[in-house]
Amino acid sequence: RIIATLMQKELGVPVNVVNRTGGNGVTGHQAILSAKPDGYTIGLGTVELAMIHWMGLAKFTAADFNPIGGVNVDSAALTVKADGAWQDYKALAEDVKANAGKYTASGTAVGGIWHLAMAAWLTAAGFPSGQVRWIPSEGAASAQQEMMAGGVDMVTCSLPEVIAMVDAGKAKILAYMGDERSTKYPDVPTLKELGVPASVGTWRGISGPKGIPEDVMAVLESTLGKVVASQEFIDFMKSRGLGVRYMAAKEWGAFMVEADSQFGAIMKDAGLVK
Repeated sequence: RIIATLMQKELGVPVNVVNRTGGNGVTGHQAILSAKPDGYTIGLGTVELAMIHWMGLAKFTAADFNPIGGVNVDSAALTVKADGAWQDYKALAEDVKANAGKYTASGTAVGGIWHLAMAAWLTAAGFPSGQVRWIPSEGAASAQQEMMAGGVDMVTCSLPEVIAMVDAGKAKILAYMGDERSTKYPDVPTLKELGVPASVGTWRGISGPKGIPEDVMAVLESTLGKVVASQEFIDFMKSRGLGVRYMAAKEWGAFMVEADSQFGAIMKDAGLVK
């Protein structure tokens, strides 16, 4: 909605938001794909776009869309109770290695982005997919509550979803699954720094249906670039703990296609491909 508000200011015409929820993201993405390619109907593409076709929920992929620009990336955080037995990543990894199937994790439903983050960590660390058992939840908030109650041992989710618990001293981030350390928690190492080549997160960007005229695309891409670079957008995202990463149309398209391949490999290893 903040993107729509700022685009409206830039373009001088109404930019209305229509929510199309359902089907693990299928409904919304299909609405974008099926729109008339005149540039008047565009949408927020999310990380589910690189997942739902692998799960057999849709036939379309990221390559079927007309990329306009990426706006956000939020990498996963591997989180445990602050007063628990694991005070650093090494202790956790050694304990998990020595106790196959003993520990549990949560963060979302089976096949959701944070389940894939856990699966990616296990694979990159050299563990079998069942080394840590995944307990489905309705989302990161309920998963963290379960962790605080002792129902699960660890949670994978984005930084915005765990900031409140960490700042309150209830949760501790042992590793960050981004390419670089978080500016919010610069003391937390990335998995790559720890010798585990796993980088997973959620992302969002604007796309439209194939066939948008080049002159219209130029306006949309330029406008989105100005919006993401604006201080109002940056302040909005920062206040909510969300990352800002602008990618122009070509880069955004390549990013989505690469993510599709990455998630496909992770989901195959986790037995989630249908």
